[in-house]
Amino acid sequence: MQWIIDFLMLFFPSNCLVCGKRLHSPRAILCFECEMKMPKTGFGDRGDNPVSKIFWGRVPVRVGTSLFRFEKGSAYQTLLHDLKYRGNRRAGLYLGRMLGQELKHTSFSDCDLMVPVPLHHKRMKKRGYNQSEIIARGASEITGIPVAAHLIERKGHSQSQTSMNRQERFENMATAFTLCDGSLDLNDKKILIIDDVVTTGATLEACSQVLFSHFECLVYIATVSCA
Repeated sequence: MQWIIDFLMLFFPSNCLVCGKRLHSPRAILCFECEMKMPKTGFGDRGDNPVSKIFWGRVPVRVGTSLFRFEKGSAYQTLLHDLKYRGNRRAGLYLGRMLGQELKHTSFSDCDLMVPVPLHHKRMKKRGYNQSEIIARGASEITGIPVAAHLIERKGHSQSQTSMNRQERFENMATAFTLCDGSLDLNDKKILIIDDVVTTGATLEACSQVLFSHFECLVYIATVSCA
């Protein structure tokens, strides 16, 4: 089997998305050095970390966390851009596995389901995949937590939030999500919501509100990066 991998890497080489160095594994997107230098948060499941604090006084999220810090202009910004805008699903799986390793030995590992933040069907059709679901699939490989990709749906085709301030983001997302028909009974369950980036938390808050309005459950949040 290894000779097949070596053969494929010879004719279809891949390079580190951060430094451009030649990679030696078909599953990798980062070289060892760039992976070690990734600006990881180290938040784990500390209840007072900056991601958890985003939701204090807004929704009763049990704990939130992120894999690494998102810095505009950073070389690591390429990872998310490749996933969201260049069709690089492999980047999503890789980042999901890294996130899964961070969650594996924490209270997050006790969650019953992973719920990726959904895309509106128009954006899904255009992009061809939901980046949050790809991340969740990668994290599930490591943690063993099943993914429920059709629990929550996006009702409206909300505007891009890139240039919005905090209040505009909340207003944009306030009624964006709803529970899918025929959803599971999630009373007394621990639900882990997965997304690519958390900034103001408006999107994740809206998803959490849907769950809290229908179930007596515990909600956890994990993202690849935090801004």
